[in-house]
Amino acid sequence: MFEKQILIPSAAEIIAERPVPKSISEVKRARDKLATDVITGKSEKLLVIVGPCSAHEQAPVLEYVARLGKLNEKVKEKLVLVPRIYTAKPRTRGVGYKGMFSQPDPEHKEDTLLGIRSIRELLFRAIEESGLSAADEMLYPENYAYVEDLLTYVAIGARSSENQMHRLVASGVELPVGIKNPMSGSIPVLINSIFAAQSPQVFKYHEWQVRTGGNPLAHAVLRGRVDNYGNDIPNFHFETVMQVLEGYRDAGGLQNPAVIIDCNHSNSGKQFRQQIRIVEEVMQNRLCDKDFKKIVKGFMIESFLVEGCQKHDIVYGQSITDPCLGWEDTERLLLDIAEKV
Repeated sequence: MFEKQILIPSAAEIIAERPVPKSISEVKRARDKLATDVITGKSEKLLVIVGPCSAHEQAPVLEYVARLGKLNEKVKEKLVLVPRIYTAKPRTRGVGYKGMFSQPDPEHKEDTLLGIRSIRELLFRAIEESGLSAADEMLYPENYAYVEDLLTYVAIGARSSENQMHRLVASGVELPVGIKNPMSGSIPVLINSIFAAQSPQVFKYHEWQVRTGGNPLAHAVLRGRVDNYGNDIPNFHFETVMQVLEGYRDAGGLQNPAVIIDCNHSNSGKQFRQQIRIVEEVMQNRLCDKDFKKIVKGFMIESFLVEGCQKHDIVYGQSITDPCLGWEDTERLLLDIAEKV
């Protein structure tokens, strides 16, 4: 049984409440091009999607993004920084805090309409206060339409990469879409997901039958895998990256081969400090092999104002989901990456 609770306006209606002004559209357009040029190989900069595991409160997220905007001025010749503002949180068992989209205040009950409006306000202010447009995870494909005018990067998580609707919607997105390897770590499944996202598709989206042209910017994200016993197995190493490159070549017709290394999750075993070591190893491998350097386009890093995590929102700027690097370590890490590019 479905109990109807709140009637949600269409994406067009929500966007019409506060359309994106020209000033923000111009910033986003410029940021989109920077990220796109990395994925297509037109730019040798590295793309770094960095920020908290989940954006559960506006004030610390905006403070974090403002700091990132200032740091961007120091590294913009080498890096394209995209703040991670993830507003929908997948849950392994399907219960718990599911993100700002459905629960704008983690201490109060779900309110999806308020969540949608809160997210748009957060993404607006992030651009205004930092000059950086954000990345978000497309956990629920139909919700992408509510924020597509404010994002520069879209991620598809490990639990979603095999889902048909995620692949279809990704084929119509006109931004870089990072598709994570499935929880099993299967490279063939990952390549199939990218193939589907890069291919033209016809399907029902909202109230329309739509046709897409395929998204040539869809690419691989390696986040580690989980074995049959629940153990985390990293896959950021040279050998796996080369397997992905071989998968691109064998698939035939795929455009813009690219890999982003997710430094947390099963790659780090959620040991957040390991992200620093993982970045260092990947950067070293870029020096040793030209094919590795060409296909590895950047990193995903989980980071917030305060390191670690907490169960309740008591510590300002600390994650309430997965543990993250603190700001000081993040700043040093990003400056180090820029120096080594």
